Formats: sequence, C-alpha cells, structure tokens
Amino acid sequence: MPAPNRSPLESASGAGPVEDPNPAAGSGRTQLRFDPLRDEHMPADFRISLEAYRRGGTDGFLDDDPEHVETQPMRGFEPRYRNIVDYIVRITHRIWEEKDIGYIYDTYSHDCRVWDDVGLQYGREKIVADTVHTNNAMPDIRLVADEVIWAGDEDVSFHTSHRTMILGTNTGYSRFGPPTGRPVRMLCVANCVSRDNEIHDEHVAYDMAGMLAQLGLDVPETARRIASERETGPFAPNFEAGEPRRGRGQGKPARHPIPDRADDIREFVHAAFDSVWNRRDFSAMDRLYAPSVVFEGSTGRVYRGVGQLRSHVLSMVAMFPNIAVGIEDLYWMGNSRDGYLVSIRWGGVGAHRGHGPYGDPTGRECHIWGITQWLIENDRVQKEWTVFNEFGILMQLLG
Repeated sequence: MPAPNRSPLESASGAGPVEDPNPAAGSGRTQLRFDPLRDEHMPADFRISLEAYRRGGTDGFLDDDPEHVETQPMRGFEPRYRNIVDYIVRITHRIWEEKDIGYIYDTYSHDCRVWDDVGLQYGREKIVADTVHTNNAMPDIRLVADEVIWAGDEDVSFHTSHRTMILGTNTGYSRFGPPTGRPVRMLCVANCVSRDNEIHDEHVAYDMAGMLAQLGLDVPETARRIASERETGPFAPNFEAGEPRRGRGQGKPARHPIPDRADDIREFVHAAFDSVWNRRDFSAMDRLYAPSVVFEGSTGRVYRGVGQLRSHVLSMVAMFPNIAVGIEDLYWMGNSRDGYLVSIRWGGVGAHRGHGPYGDPTGRECHIWGITQWLIENDRVQKEWTVFNEFGILMQLLG
C-alpha cells in the first residue's frame, strides 16, 4: 500500500506538542504543533456525542440537565465542561450568541492560528477583532450545532470537527460593504485542536461564496477586490510538509482499491481519495458511496445519488486537470455495528486549465482545501458534508 500524504499533524510520533519546523511566515516564532492521533485515540462509540444530549443540537445543550451525560478526563479545562463536545458547543454559543466575545481570551491560546478562505489569521487579538466584525455585520447571528466529531484525550490534545449552520441577517456594515438587510444561511465546519481549555489551531471552512451570493453581491468581483487588498495571496493550510503533486514523466498513480468493508477507516479513506481524486477512477464511487447517498456542500450544493455526486467531482477535475489531493488530518468515532462519523481535512494543488463555473481557464495554479464529514453505515458512505475554499479559489484565479 502506498504511504498516504501526511501533514505536520500526522508526521510525528509519540504524544504531546512538538515544534513546528515551519512557523507562520513573518511570525518569528516556533509554533506548537500536535502529534498525530493513532487509532487508539478514536472513540469506539457515541456515548460522548451531540446525540447523547436528549434533544441534540445547541438547544439540547442549553436546555438539558447535563447530569446524565458522560464525562471524560479534561485536565486543565474549566470544571463546568463535562466532555469535549460540551466544551466546543458551549463556548461557541457563549462567544457568538451571548456576545461574550472576550471569552476568546480564555479559550484560545495567545498564538493560535486560524485558517479560513482568505488565509492565516494569527493570534488571539486578530480572532477577537474578526469575531466583532462578523457580529457587527449580523447582530442576530446564530450558530446551530449540527454535529461534533471528536477524537484524542487530555494528553495528546482533543481534535474536534464542529459542523454548524450559521443563520443571521446583514443589518450592519462589513468588509464587503453597507448593510443589505438580507438573511444568510450557510454551512460551516470548524476543525480545532484543543488542550488545557484553549484552542491552539483551527481550520474553518465557511461557505463564504454562498454567503456573498445570498447578500446579492457580485462574488467574482468581490474576490478580485479582496485579493487586490492583500499584500500576499491566500494560501492553503498546512502545505508546509510538501504539496501533493501529480506523477512526473512516465510515472502513474498507484492503484489503491477501495476495501469491500469499512472496518479499517484509515485504509478506507485513503483508498477512496487515492482512487477517485488521484487515479481518476470515478467508477470507484459506486463502491465507496451508497446508491442513495446525500451530499450537502458549499454554495448550497445538494446532490442525491452517486450519479449527481460523480458529476460534481468530474466538474472539479475538469477545471483542474492535474489536481493532486492529499489528506492532512483524519479522525473518526464509532464502530462497524453502529456506524462511523469521520472527519477528513484535505488539500490539493492544481492548475486552472479547464472550463467551468470559475470562468475561462487562467492557467493559474490553485491551492484548494476543505473539510469533509462522512456518515458510514453498512460499509458505504451514506451522507457527506463538504465545505471548501471556493471564495479562496476565486481570489487566486482573479486576484
């Protein structure tokens, strides 16, 4: 089996934080990175989950008596939090909906790094300022928890993949212009690494392009403007370990068949990405997905069935014919009987040489990254949620 592409999060061994050999450009600091999660760090059931709260979702957390909810060791965290899911949902609500934005000082490290569509947001003060900006633009904003996939522990750190639906009305000024008065509904997935009551790394996949379209703005023109205002362009997250590339010369992508059974999630996921994205075996999707799979993604995309989803994948590869995709972070929870919830953070590099919704080919090389969540049951993906940096792609093509 070929060695999978690995990110800094997956490259070390042992437990605890390690030094990042490639700190953020211009920071002058050594960043803390965290060791990879091994299979034994993946929860084997759903006793600690969003569903464990009687009503589920954010309201279930706020209204439920937590005494019946499973606890776990959380050294260094405030005692009010019974488990890592409890921590993630409650701090999100307190910061965004209760408007205690200053609680970021207690729940993010001073040198935290947050990646989004437009690049790296470095440091706690920048995160506070950006959160104030968004709340000013949508004072009635709500972040409704849809799922939290987690893994890890208090020693190796907790990894969480928090899927939310963001709701709000643009009644305030923002970097995109004056208030439009229009409602916004967009999918978001935030992957965090937390320990000692602080988030140290976060990758946030917003449906920014979808949000701008709902506001009635010209999305390509906005991408061009934002890109022109930056001293440096948007970069994909965690490409410090080496960018994925297509084979050179006479080389061909390795064959990595999708297993019939999803007993080994790591093997299943790597085989899926290698087969579909890197070897271009789009027929493999019939062995990967259930026939009735439901997909929800960026810019309001909803696909039903393998045929519709395959058309989407074909359209992306057609626009970026030399794209190569690598998995940067992977974890899951569950078991073969009850099913699995899987979080996959991935990144790709490809040149824009084909036609599609991003306009005529520019030939420019793009960094494309996103977060995918899978629900696997009966050895097939039943549901997929994928949010990727679509606005960031436009910035790279048009800037």
